[in-house]
Amino acid sequence: MTNQTSSPLGIFERYLSLWVGLCIAGGVGLGLLVPQAFQTIASLEYASVNLMVAVFIWVMIYPMMVNVDFASIKDVGKKPKGLCITLVMNWLVKPFTMAALGILFFEYIFAGLVDPQDAREYIAGMILLGVAPCTAMVFVWSQMVRGDANYTLVQVSVNDIIMIFAFAPLVALLLGVTDIIVPWETLLLSVVLYVLIPLGAGYVTRKALDGSGNPAHIGKFTAKVKPFSIMGLLATVVLLFGFQAGTIVDKPLIIVLIAVPLLIQAYGIFAIAYGWGYLWRVPFSTAAPAALIGTSNFFELAVAVAISLFGLNSGAALATVVGVLVEVPVMLSLVAFANRTRQYFYS
Repeated sequence: MTNQTSSPLGIFERYLSLWVGLCIAGGVGLGLLVPQAFQTIASLEYASVNLMVAVFIWVMIYPMMVNVDFASIKDVGKKPKGLCITLVMNWLVKPFTMAALGILFFEYIFAGLVDPQDAREYIAGMILLGVAPCTAMVFVWSQMVRGDANYTLVQVSVNDIIMIFAFAPLVALLLGVTDIIVPWETLLLSVVLYVLIPLGAGYVTRKALDGSGNPAHIGKFTAKVKPFSIMGLLATVVLLFGFQAGTIVDKPLIIVLIAVPLLIQAYGIFAIAYGWGYLWRVPFSTAAPAALIGTSNFFELAVAVAISLFGLNSGAALATVVGVLVEVPVMLSLVAFANRTRQYFYS
């Protein structure tokens, strides 16, 4: 009986990139065929957080939260290397490399292909992505590399606390302006939706399964709900690409131009953080999530700030949307690479 339930899941996970590719194509196709349906779903939001996407993300990260053992979180401070990598990459490296790449490509390499005013807005959008580290999806990527659930929670939580205080000053510094409007509702609501609520639900579930946190009981439960986690990921992909179907078709060249520095940034940041973890002899279960946290973006916040600062139809808003489009395929490729190189890490 156990083999029957686990085998299809293994096959499904093995070809996850294929399913994501099909969902991307399906999302774009549906977005073009029934745009009014996606417009209705897009209108279901509060503080620039789409509630339908929030539900699917919640479904994705809930199984990992069940694995969080509160009793062991207190010991995370004894292994500070992974947290150090996360914080240095997110706050001392990533924002500045993203700004540098944006300027390099849109003020020099692509200078003859885009209008100078549009180029400045594209750079601004990329900076917003670089200053907004991921809050929600990183739990999914960590789960896919079988990362330490407790350590990942601490890494994300500390990141969120720093983001509340550092996001606006960093954006102001890199954009060269001082009147940054931070949508605090978006920031705080996202932390509540993507961290606090699923964490609380996971804690309650864990206690209900076994008061002593019996790994066997918890393992059986998470195995049962894991397929729903992947379904949530695929549903999110369909929605995100359905929302942006018109933009993808109308502006293919600009999307490709913006994607180039974003891809270099993503793979470059991952290489630095992952290599640092390897050289510092950080265990894979900590090093891989640290690199993935540094690579992924809090796209809801970046999009919301871009719209509030530059307008819905601005180049900055478009750049943050392109960040959304490249996020899932890029992160899946990095997850696959991490899993293939697991054996080279200290354990």
